[in-house]
Amino acid sequence: MDTLKIGQRALTLEDIYQVAVQGRKVELSSSAVRKIERAHQFLHKQIKTGQTLYGVNTGFGLLSNVKINSEDIEQLQYNLLRSHACGIGSYLRDEQVRGMLLLRASNLAAGHSGVSIGLVKQILAVLNKGICPLIPEQGSVGASGDLAPLSHLALVLIGEGRARLKGREMSGAKALSAVGLKPIRLGPKEGLALINGTQFMTAIGTLSLLEAEHLCDVADITGAMSVEAMRGTETAFEAEIHAVRPHPGQIKVAKNIKKILTSGGKSAISLSHENCGKVQDPYSLRCMPQVHGASRDAMKFVREVLEREVNSVTDNPLVFPKEKRILSGGNFHGQIVAIAMDVLSIASAEIASISEQRLEKLVNPAISDLPAFLTEHGGLNSGFMIVQVAAASIVSENKTLCHPASVDSIPTSADKEDHVSMGAWGARKAAKVVENTRRVLSMELLASCQGIDFLRPLKSSRTIEAVHKMVRKQVSKVTQDRVFHDDFKKIEAILVSPQFGKLVQESL
Repeated sequence: MDTLKIGQRALTLEDIYQVAVQGRKVELSSSAVRKIERAHQFLHKQIKTGQTLYGVNTGFGLLSNVKINSEDIEQLQYNLLRSHACGIGSYLRDEQVRGMLLLRASNLAAGHSGVSIGLVKQILAVLNKGICPLIPEQGSVGASGDLAPLSHLALVLIGEGRARLKGREMSGAKALSAVGLKPIRLGPKEGLALINGTQFMTAIGTLSLLEAEHLCDVADITGAMSVEAMRGTETAFEAEIHAVRPHPGQIKVAKNIKKILTSGGKSAISLSHENCGKVQDPYSLRCMPQVHGASRDAMKFVREVLEREVNSVTDNPLVFPKEKRILSGGNFHGQIVAIAMDVLSIASAEIASISEQRLEKLVNPAISDLPAFLTEHGGLNSGFMIVQVAAASIVSENKTLCHPASVDSIPTSADKEDHVSMGAWGARKAAKVVENTRRVLSMELLASCQGIDFLRPLKSSRTIEAVHKMVRKQVSKVTQDRVFHDDFKKIEAILVSPQFGKLVQESL
């Protein structure tokens, strides 16, 4: 994989995934170097004039009216990081931290922060050498940036805080030393520039969105398999129906499901009930294009927001060397990301909700025409009875998590920061909803494979048979009651595997 050069072009969400998850290396482009140095030189010229500059020679927030003596300007930045590193709770996963490091470096490389080239290179060195600052998940209200989590990130750059390296937790100083790096010395404004921004919520949100988009494809496949297992009709997915209600996501899903059901020609299962008396299936089968499609369209909005945000400058104050101005504003406020994260939660939760209802139909013999709870010896065996109950519990949990974070606000910092976005919490709970959705889909997939097993020796479509085979390599048919917990973990692993991703790409 080639090295990603920051500043050469706009970052994509896929770039972030490659760096955060796949370990792609990152460096500065020559264009970014020039922009950083120009802004840095301009800021230092302005400092020498004695001009009052927020966060450079003043206190912060309500204390912005306190002038800082020139001999204390450097200490101010260290004090800022130490006082703001008050996060609490569990630590972020490594890939989330790596996403934050990339986004922080990219933000500073835009040339509107006034930091030194050495600071940005330090961030990239930490990223490329596998150091992950330990960042507690709680503590940000998403207003003046993700202050607390970004402070924990920044401390490691100066040889403080805690970090993880090759799976081992250690001090920031020890982590730097282990890879041949030295702590960076902070210059004017550099502490502030490291923590003003939305990189916590944006990194988590980006990784969650990318998985959610993949789960939309998974849902089309599991849904089509449920249609096949219950011998449902393909009529609801005919193109003419969706052409007269032309929402892009709806049209896409109908096309996907039709393609899955008919890959390799009409399946033997479909042919076996061609002249049955069924006219319409339950909504959870028939209305997949309308429901899955709505989630896809909502996620398109989320993607557009994140694509802009990952290429935005969210520092404050901002340095404009060409215009010879330094301006204070509020680009650090996370409201737009907060709203997008709430939309992502809702869109993902609906995928899980309709999936659970398909699972309920699969275990219900009155609708599926399959053995009750998908077990051959009901009574002695309970089969998938509690699988559906467990899925219902997760769907209910998602409903609570979908209460919007973005409509909440708690005044902070002595009422100086009187409206906050809660985007950090919005991103964290969106990540949980996406995780929950993956789990519900894994339950449906296991059940739909079981339903198809009951229709043997009849074969399904090429795509469905390929998915069924992939599942059965890891999880055998349920012939008598057993513990499902390990089965679910194996199915989840399949859904996020490169092999399954390749099958999805080839099938849709």
